[in-house]
Amino acid sequence: MSVPHTPAKLYRGRVADQIVEDLRDQILSGALPDGSRLPSERELAAYYDVSGPTIREAIRVLTAMGLVNTRNGSRATVTAQGDTLLALSIASVVQVEKVGAREVLGLLGALTAYAAELAAEHASDEEIARLRDAAGRTAGAENTESVEQSAAALRDFFVTLSEISHNPLLAALCRFIAELQIGLAVKMSGGETGSWGQVAGALQPDRVRIVDTIATRDPAAAASVVRDYHRRVVERIMSVRKGEGRTASEAGMTEALTGWLRANAGLGGQVASRRSTLS
Repeated sequence: MSVPHTPAKLYRGRVADQIVEDLRDQILSGALPDGSRLPSERELAAYYDVSGPTIREAIRVLTAMGLVNTRNGSRATVTAQGDTLLALSIASVVQVEKVGAREVLGLLGALTAYAAELAAEHASDEEIARLRDAAGRTAGAENTESVEQSAAALRDFFVTLSEISHNPLLAALCRFIAELQIGLAVKMSGGETGSWGQVAGALQPDRVRIVDTIATRDPAAAASVVRDYHRRVVERIMSVRKGEGRTASEAGMTEALTGWLRANAGLGGQVASRRSTLS
């Protein structure tokens, strides 16, 4: 039996909820670390002195929370990754509160501007050089044959920028919302290289300017350049939609955002995986 502590006393009422809370506390405290496997259903049932269906209900809830993963009927594996939890939470709030696309994109601009401000203050010369390399890899987006490849390069640029802010919470927020904005841009381009290039490729000089400004170690200027960049991104996304006869309204963008979230709400682990390939 690998659950590391004496089980919490269970009271009348929603026993499954109490089991969820007990296991959740162990996962978040690190007693059950990321990647570890929970005991079998039979072991957990004996441990908590409950039935198998009660354990299955608790595991389903933990899975929905993004704390464990079950595949092909195997034992549940702990997936305690901050990016995944953050992605699920933000995606849920966006959908429940009916947050509009422009609001989400505006938030990314504000967060990335703060990241640039911190990077100008705290990033090492080597980290700024890494950001410059990432900006260079986004070149050619306008003529690329692969929207997916171009999107990956753009994503890596913003992940790198968030990381060199040296603020882990800010970096996690930026990673997810940058993923969201890039995913939305790809979706609204219809995967067409011409439409994608009008948004991503045309703004390559602006990304180089972001790096140059951070390198001057002027936090206020770095933040201003990033805010200007994100404003231009939104303008270009809207102009592409208008030019191709698509719905360019706020409602159209929000509909595209909601569709993307439904398909990708649990992508925090993917973001973390992509981040690990950068260093």
